[in-house]
This record gives sequence, C-alpha cells and structure tokens, in this order.
Amino acid sequence: MSNAPVQKTGAIGAIDIPIVRATPENLQGLGVMISDPDEIAVEIVKWPQPGWRELDPGTGDEGGTTEGLFEFWWENNVLSARNNAVNDQYTMAADARWPEAFDPDVAKTIPDDDEGRKAALLFHANYHPDGGQLFFPEDAAPFVAPLAPAVGDDVRPEDFRAFWFDGTQGLYIHPNVWHETMLPTVKRATFFDRQGKVHARISVDFPGEFGAYLRVPMIPED
Repeated sequence: MSNAPVQKTGAIGAIDIPIVRATPENLQGLGVMISDPDEIAVEIVKWPQPGWRELDPGTGDEGGTTEGLFEFWWENNVLSARNNAVNDQYTMAADARWPEAFDPDVAKTIPDDDEGRKAALLFHANYHPDGGQLFFPEDAAPFVAPLAPAVGDDVRPEDFRAFWFDGTQGLYIHPNVWHETMLPTVKRATFFDRQGKVHARISVDFPGEFGAYLRVPMIPED
C-alpha cells in the first residue's frame, strides 16, 4: 500500500462495488468473523518448493507471525494508516466525494466532512501469499472490509465486495485473498493486527490497470 498517485480532477473514473453485512456464511472462502484475536491461528504458507527436491521436514514456515496496532485516521478527506506490526505507513483511500483529495495540496483546501462520508475511493488492493492476517477493532466502531476471492493475479474490480462489520467482531483473512485494509466509519480507529512475518504483498493498481478507482460503500443498504 504505497502512496496514491496524484491525479487531475475528473481524469479517473470510479467502479462501484456492492456492500453486504458480514456474516459467517458470506465470508466463507474469504475469511472468518472472530470474537477474539486468539480464537484463530494465522495460517502460514510453506515456502514453495522450487524443484523436485522436497523441503526438509519442519522448514519453510518458521518465520511465524508479527503483531501490533494498526492505526487509521481520516484527515483532509483522506484515510491514512500506520501498521506498527511491520513498521510502515500508508495512504489508503479518499472520500468518494473528493477524488482530488489524493493530491495533498488540494486536500488541504477541502473542509473535512466526516458526517457526510458515504463511500471511499481505493486505488490499490493486495493479497499476502505468505500467510493470513487478522484485524480486531480496539474501539468497537463499525468498519468496512473490501474483499475479493483468491483468484490469482488476474483479479478485476467486479470481483470485490464490501463487507460491513458493526465493530463488535473482527476479521481474519485467509492467505491469497484480495483485500485492502479496513475502512473505519469514524474519524480515528485502531485495530489489533496479526499477520505473517514475511509480509509478502502482491498488489493491483486500479487506476493504472483499469482506469478507475474502486468506489466502496461505507453504509449498508438494509
């Protein structure tokens, strides 16, 4: 999740995805709703076998996990985040009303309107081939998780759905499942994060590959 490319207003379109309330049933194959971070073990994927010789027993998956707080904040209509588990900071999304807010200079001129935010624009999503990842809200505030099945590298915007959580439960994401990190519906939110320590990441660039942002609803329709 690198910084978003600065774009000219109106130069990039947006592709809408549907939103559903997360349930154990509609998350099957993607992840698991959790009531406690320790109720599920993070899956670690064994290092791929490059040739005909097998990996030695007990090797290839010894990197284990890393964990820490994943902090999110909306400022100037842009969502930023810091993942302390891997010591990195990102630009995540912009308020869908203000795509020009991806330009930091323009963003400073637009008044914040946290109450009116109904959707977010994503320029990026990724998957982790080395292991799973879990997010558990520290603040019990609602959030949205954009997810797509583990279809490999040929993912498309229409593969994604937005899953709304009420903040009382967290989300565990299986390895290779496409996702962006959580979109909090409040101004600031903190999640407990646990993930594979190798932290391999394979990404899709929505504007670069499809000429459009992914527009993610943040309010369930029902």
